[in-house]
Amino acid sequence: MKNLLLLLGGLLLSLGAAAQAKPAELLLLGTFHFHNPGADIVKTKSFDVLAPKAQAELETMTGRLGKWRPDKVFVEWDWNNQAELDALYQLYLGGQYEQAIGAKYPKPGQRDFYLKNEIIQLAFRTAKKAGLKRVYAFDYTRTTFPFDSVQKAMQQARQDALMQRVGETLKKVEAEQNRKLSTLTLTQLLLDFNAPGSIREDKAVYLDLLNKAGSIGSFAGPWLVSEWYRRNLYMYSVVQKTVEPADQRVLVLAGAAHTAMLREFAQFDSRFRLKELKDVIQ
Repeated sequence: MKNLLLLLGGLLLSLGAAAQAKPAELLLLGTFHFHNPGADIVKTKSFDVLAPKAQAELETMTGRLGKWRPDKVFVEWDWNNQAELDALYQLYLGGQYEQAIGAKYPKPGQRDFYLKNEIIQLAFRTAKKAGLKRVYAFDYTRTTFPFDSVQKAMQQARQDALMQRVGETLKKVEAEQNRKLSTLTLTQLLLDFNAPGSIREDKAVYLDLLNKAGSIGSFAGPWLVSEWYRRNLYMYSVVQKTVEPADQRVLVLAGAAHTAMLREFAQFDSRFRLKELKDVIQ
């Protein structure tokens, strides 16, 4: 009898381990910033996410995302400010969000951020439709991106050709993104941003160009590139440590440049199996 109990116990443990090891579907939803403050190096046009057509698309899209039933939703919000995100989401669940934001932030600039942001428009809507009680913050912002120092290092090293390539590449990326923002619907934009390899050129700016900046003894370029990797690795770590063994569907919403990096990390993570946006919302 003792041997039988030991055998059964071992079997249950192995079954539990197998259940925990089952990969969860990970949907990395890369987007542009719906409220564009113009803080990025690449300057893109604004997109009116509050327009009726865009709102109708969001309703359809978040309805389908909600039916996918994510167990957890992560957003590009400072992980250290989870309490603020919790408070905002509770207002949203209670139908008091717009009124509270209007009272707290009477200035249009601040108010627009809280009303137009993709976290509210996409993540909160999806999470509410999925019946989730919480949305998780996973951004890490304690990094530096000294692009001015990188430009100075290229100038000092007389890397004129490299500087020209950096400028031309950034202008090309900016022009292409602005073309898409002017001609595509919101659904088309998000499907385009989330097609595998869709922002390959954006990523190449870091390794193919900026990593070479400076003389042999100058590492201004690699420093900036390493800070970009560090930020994304830290963000991914928050997701890894927050997802629980029972979670089977995880939605991560962030800027497309972030999700492109996270996609690379996830390919080496046995806990996750990538799910494509087109397979959920189309």
